[in-house]
Amino acid sequence: MQENGLSWSLLIAVFVIHAAPATESEQSKREVVADLKITIMSTMLADRGIGEWGFAALVEVDGTRILFDTGYRPDTVAINAQELGIDLTTVNEVVLSHNHRDHTGGLTTLRERTREANGDALATAHVGHGIFWDRPRTTMPATRQAFEGLGGRFIEHTEPAEIHPGVWLSGNVPRVNPETNYPVRDDRIVESPDGTIPDTIPESMALVIVTEKGLVVVSGCGHAGLINILDHATEFTGEDRIHAVLGGFHLASASDEHLSWTAQNLAEHGVENFIGAHCTGLEPVYRFRDLTRLSRSSSVVGAVGATFSLSDGLQPGYIAR
Repeated sequence: MQENGLSWSLLIAVFVIHAAPATESEQSKREVVADLKITIMSTMLADRGIGEWGFAALVEVDGTRILFDTGYRPDTVAINAQELGIDLTTVNEVVLSHNHRDHTGGLTTLRERTREANGDALATAHVGHGIFWDRPRTTMPATRQAFEGLGGRFIEHTEPAEIHPGVWLSGNVPRVNPETNYPVRDDRIVESPDGTIPDTIPESMALVIVTEKGLVVVSGCGHAGLINILDHATEFTGEDRIHAVLGGFHLASASDEHLSWTAQNLAEHGVENFIGAHCTGLEPVYRFRDLTRLSRSSSVVGAVGATFSLSDGLQPGYIAR
């Protein structure tokens, strides 16, 4: 059976990508993105559309459109796309930051609703290594089966990978700093190749975009740790400047001590814009304003419909200003 010249056997294949961090000479030749716009499609706060406990963002970069995460409920992103006048049938790639349903729940519905208009729409899903490991209550096996049944394919990443010029996936993020930005409970376990281990959500990965102003980093929950992500991104890109950081960072329950430590490291990285959505929480966003050089115009709560672009900067919407 064929669809757009591709066989079903190819479409349902799962690939594992390995790419070592670049050498210094390779870093000096990095591709740089010229045009970038990011629109939040799912989070709790909303000026337009509907809010939910989940995350998704549309990334438009140099003519390529990528959906980062797919929200929690099956139709939230579809409803918000219609409200915001966004055509998802022209988006061919999805990045799933990790296995949790509040980031993967809309995947199969979105693929099903767009493939008739474009057989390649939302047909390629980039994931981190470990996302398919067996866990209690995980929905990924069912999601995988349904997505592949709709002609989708997964590309699995362990190391940093440049999926478009200047557009990188972090792969599995080294946990160098002591950030426990994930739930710790006895029932949070995962069956790894080395046996049963605590589930630190090892597949958690971010999208890293190299621009002339510095890096723009997009995170779903930041379970690997916000500072771990930024340290990793600057290392494998060779770019020290952080122009913007946006998404979920799982800091809503963080202690004052941890928030202060995080803010200090954000300041040391020179982060110029911070958009905290989903599980970041409200207080951490305001705390970062107080503890760094960020202000009300550069550190905001993320809302559905909020945008960030290289040309216009941060446009948070009315309710998040």
